[in-house]
This record gives sequence, C-alpha cells and structure tokens, in this order.
Amino acid sequence: MSYFGYGVGQCFSFGLVGSFILYFYTDILGISPIAASTIFLIARVWDAVNDPLIAGYMDTLESRFGKFRPYMLFTPFLIVLVTVASFYNIDADTSTKVMYAGITYILWGTLYTISDVPFWSMSAVMTDEPQERAKAATCAMLGVNAGIGATLVIFPKLSAYFADGRTDQGYLPAVLVLMLAGLLFMLNGFYNTRERVKTSGCEKVTLKQTFQAVRKNKPLFIILAAFFMNVFFNMVNGLYVFFFTYNLGDAGLVSLIGTITLVSAIACLATPMLTKRFRKRDIFIALCVLEIVARIGFYLSGFDNPTVVMVWLSVITAIFMMTNPLISAMIADTVEYSYYHSGKRTAAITFSGQTFTGKLSVAVAGGLTGIVLTMINYVPNAQQTETALNGLFFCIALLPALGALIRIFIMSRYTFTEDQHAILRDKLSRGEFAEGVRVESRPMKEVTS
Repeated sequence: MSYFGYGVGQCFSFGLVGSFILYFYTDILGISPIAASTIFLIARVWDAVNDPLIAGYMDTLESRFGKFRPYMLFTPFLIVLVTVASFYNIDADTSTKVMYAGITYILWGTLYTISDVPFWSMSAVMTDEPQERAKAATCAMLGVNAGIGATLVIFPKLSAYFADGRTDQGYLPAVLVLMLAGLLFMLNGFYNTRERVKTSGCEKVTLKQTFQAVRKNKPLFIILAAFFMNVFFNMVNGLYVFFFTYNLGDAGLVSLIGTITLVSAIACLATPMLTKRFRKRDIFIALCVLEIVARIGFYLSGFDNPTVVMVWLSVITAIFMMTNPLISAMIADTVEYSYYHSGKRTAAITFSGQTFTGKLSVAVAGGLTGIVLTMINYVPNAQQTETALNGLFFCIALLPALGALIRIFIMSRYTFTEDQHAILRDKLSRGEFAEGVRVESRPMKEVTS
C-alpha cells in the first residue's frame, strides 16, 4: 500500500503536467501552442542527456537507507515546489512568459527523473522473484493510474472552487492543495518500503558503461519502443479538456474521465492472474487488438450522445490500463538480461529508460497536440468550427488505434519470454555470465527480514 501510495502522490504532479499544462500555457498563461511544443521538444533533448547520467550515478551509491530509497525522501519536497511554480501565471510580456515556462518545465522533468527512477527501481530490489515483481509492478502501476485519475477528478473541482468565476485564479491554489496531499503520500512511501535484494558492494558505473548497458539490453529496447507508442493515448489525455469544453460543451466532464481512469485502474489487478497462465507478450498483443476494435466502434458511434461517449471511453481506458503493468514487469525482467551480458547490476539505468520514455511520450504528445490544434484551426476561448470539432473527435477516438497497431508489430518481435528469463536466472544463480563478461561482484542474493 505504501509503494502504491508513492506512485499516487508522485503522479498527482505527472497528471497535472501531462493533462493540464498545455491548456494552462495556451488559455491562461497566454503563449502559443507552437511555443509550448518547442518547450516540450527542448526539454526532451535535455532529458536524453541527463536521464542516463542520473541513473548511472544512482547505481554507484549505497547508504544506510539503501540504494534507491534516499531519493524517495528528499525529491518529494522538490517536486511539490517545481510543480507549483510551473502553474504560476507570471505578470510579464510574452517572451518572458515563454522563458519562464521553459525553465520551470525543464526543471520539473529533471526532478521528476530523480524521483521516478528510484520508485520503479524499487520493484527490482524488493524481490527477485518474477511473480512477486509482477505484483509489485502492478501495485506501482495502480498507484500511477490512481494518481493520474484522481488528478483528473479532483483538480477541475478544486480549480473551480478557488476560481470564483475566473479560471486563471483557480489553477495555482488547486495545484498547491493537490501537491501537498501528494507530499504526504510520497513520504509515507519512503518510510514503509524496504530494499531486500542486496549487492555485495557498490559497483562503479561509468558513463560509457551506462550507455553500453542500455545498448546491450535488446529486450529493453523493444519494450521501450512499445511503451513510447503511449504517445497517442497521451495526446488524448491532453485533448480531453478541449474535447469536453467544445465538442460536448461541458468542461466538467474531465472529472468524469478521472473517475473512469480510477475505476479502470482496477483492471490492472487482473495482470498477476493472467501472467500465471499466459506470457506477458501475448497478453499485451491481445489487449492491443481489443483496443483497436473498441476504438473503431467508438468512432462509428460519433459524439452526439455524451453517455455513449463515456461508455466507449470506459471500455477503451480499462483495456489500455492493463497494458501498463505488463510493460513494467517486462522491464524488471530485463535487469537480469543486462546483468548477464554486462556483469553489472544496473537497475536504475534500466528503469531510467522507462522514465525517459514516459516523459518523452508525454512531451511528444504535448508537442503534437499543439501542432494538431493549429492544423484544425483551434482558437482559444472562442466557438470552434466544424473542422476543429471533427478533428478533436478523430484524435480522441480513432487516432490512438494507429498506436495500438504499431505496438502489436513491435511486441511481436519480443523474444525474451518467461522461459528465457528462467534459464537466465538459473545461469546467474550458478555464477555463469555471457562469454567475455568481466564480473566485479558476485550475483545478488535475497535477504529477508
């Protein structure tokens, strides 16, 4: 529950930035969609540099709290501060506003990495049993989904409460209240989690070895490629506020989407049960097929009836949610693959790929959303044309089916299945590594309380 709670608190921040920052930039701060897209692009270029550096540094340290838990103690305070700062509507000229938005957004991405990499790495050091890892990854992903869903439910109501008729006045206090609640969740996550899988010493991981560890981990590349295709679903998250405001005429429906997200997250509980009977790759592909079918049905139904729209969104969201813990569980399995081929246990580097890919997906989605809004002739705070309304619905309903199709193709090339992982774990337990690998520390063993 505490591990789950850390994900909830952290993703209050991720949900705010992922779902509301573009609307804040365009309709409250007053910068153009293109300027916002440029900020997202620059931030991801920076992440490509700093994410592996941060992860490599984490893999070299060990303290009395463990290797990853110390970051879960101090980063929550920093995340609260930078998230609040990101939603501050400064009184300045347009150029200064763009610069302020860029600095706070890039700083948010950097601090989020320092928090998110240890959070996901914990699933690999709380246990080394694959089935238990699947449970841990499911708890983590439930927390992520619950945090994002709760944000979609609570934030519109909080901002409306504080707005007093003016949307621009409600955002900042609502962000502050939500992030203080998130701080409590994250601190509880630190105090009540433990690292049980220990190494016999702290290995020094250089920058060169960092990139080598990622380069040699072929299964990780495939998983991250499939994970990046969440960009289409992330575009939908960013467009919900526009779609409900202009297509359905009720911005408050965003809260209902949050409720759907929270309820749909329960579908993740089925993941450990399914992984006992079927391979994770096969489950993932089957879910993508179901998503494509559902999205075609949604698009053919149109958006005239809000009830029908919400039913389709509930079905689609539940299907999509079930793919996320599968991604995390498969990434955890690749830690052993990297260890076998490199001789170094680099869990933080492995999970930094998930953090970077997740942020990259959100940023690219935000950038594409800004471009899409420009292409369909969206005009902030005005009645939209039929072209704009139809364009919004197409992006909400049918466009993500393309992402699901691409994910099917990518995951069909994934061969590091449960059988292969079991063979590799057996070799590591006997101290065997890939040919030519120099091992500086012995294989890890589980220490139980």
